[in-house]
Amino acid sequence: MARKTVKTHFACQSCGYESAKWMGRCTECGAWDAFAEEVRHTAATGRKIMSAKGNRPVPIDAVNIVDEARMSTGIKEFDRVLGGGLVAGTLVLIGGDPGIGKSTIMLQALHGIATGGHKVLYVSGEESVRQLRLRSRRLETVSPTLLVVSEIDIDAIMAMVESERPDVLVVDSIQTVFSPEITSAPGSVSQVRESAMRLMLMAKRTGIPTFLVGHVTKEGAIAGPRLLEHMVDTVLYFEGDRNHVFRILRAVKNRFGSTNEIGVFEMKESGLREVANPSAVFLSERPENAPGSVVTASMEGTRPILVELQALASSTNFGTPRRTILGLDQNRVALLVAVMEKQLGMHLMGHDIFMNVAGGVKIMEPAVDMGIVSAIASSFLDRPIRRDTMVVGEVGLAGEVRAVGNVDTRISEAQKMGFSRIVAPVGSLKRMKRPKGITLEGVESVSAAVALLF
Repeated sequence: MARKTVKTHFACQSCGYESAKWMGRCTECGAWDAFAEEVRHTAATGRKIMSAKGNRPVPIDAVNIVDEARMSTGIKEFDRVLGGGLVAGTLVLIGGDPGIGKSTIMLQALHGIATGGHKVLYVSGEESVRQLRLRSRRLETVSPTLLVVSEIDIDAIMAMVESERPDVLVVDSIQTVFSPEITSAPGSVSQVRESAMRLMLMAKRTGIPTFLVGHVTKEGAIAGPRLLEHMVDTVLYFEGDRNHVFRILRAVKNRFGSTNEIGVFEMKESGLREVANPSAVFLSERPENAPGSVVTASMEGTRPILVELQALASSTNFGTPRRTILGLDQNRVALLVAVMEKQLGMHLMGHDIFMNVAGGVKIMEPAVDMGIVSAIASSFLDRPIRRDTMVVGEVGLAGEVRAVGNVDTRISEAQKMGFSRIVAPVGSLKRMKRPKGITLEGVESVSAAVALLF
């Protein structure tokens, strides 16, 4: 039997970089005070290494393709983000702020799968079985085929999967799981990497779809090494403010579907409920004749969503004005402010600018550039935009308004929501058939758009 020796090393808890000695700052990711000492067991020198017999390579055209039906979670918004449902053997990582609803949506999804006649297993490392039962009663997610257990030993979890053979597995959370073979504490780089690797191999070998719930750091990234995100098939982020009722489920990585789809949920006492018409929800509390408020259309995958952009431009005596942006790309807003100063002659350097997307949703699409410009101009001029007007378009550095994609889908959504006037790029309107009952006004520059709106 090979004799083992024990060696210690230091690993960065942010990126997984290993070093022989402790360092105050990681040379790979730049994180400060992130190194922790870990123990590594290695075989003694001179041990004979046996080469394992792996799978033999085959021509790719000889691989048989079987179109398997995806498993539905019973939550349409969740299925939409996954790409139509669960694929056999997929490994899904879901992250979000504490208290945002990760465990809630996992319990509801498992209940939906169990209702369809499947056997599911929920492994919790943070709650006892009694706590899970109390929460399940409140959420009305009680099912005889929904198995729950409180366990953090990866060996015990793997043995449980082998004996129970569930159709779907949830591990909440991956940071609490540990392997007895590794001496470092649960949540360390070695423990998270080892546990995730074993769960990934199990999912691929058995075909059991597996969900991993991950903690999120104060910077908003999933805690643990970035390797964790590279290992899984799908990465979902649960976004939203705990002080608001709306939650956004967004895919940032998906090997079996689009990363542009989002799911909108509303947090209620009985759990998360789907929002079938997000546009109506985000516009429900829009103020009347308020300067700085404008509605624009954003495409989230195949779904158009109307959102309200709010801007506040207030004069300041300080040399450096403030730019506080929520829900939008701060660099993009700074770029558009510079375009407005150059092309429209608005002296915005003497004004603090605050921007917000109502409802807590995040928009990174260039098609909302005209909405940003219109909202800032409306607040700066203290003149409201007509309530029945929707603005869409991309703005270039020369002040030109460029065409955007899916403009017909955006206009159709606006028409459903009662908007009768659309200000859009001329290039987009040329390529579409004009619908009845709505006024389309094309613009080629930001100066023409501001003259048209005000």
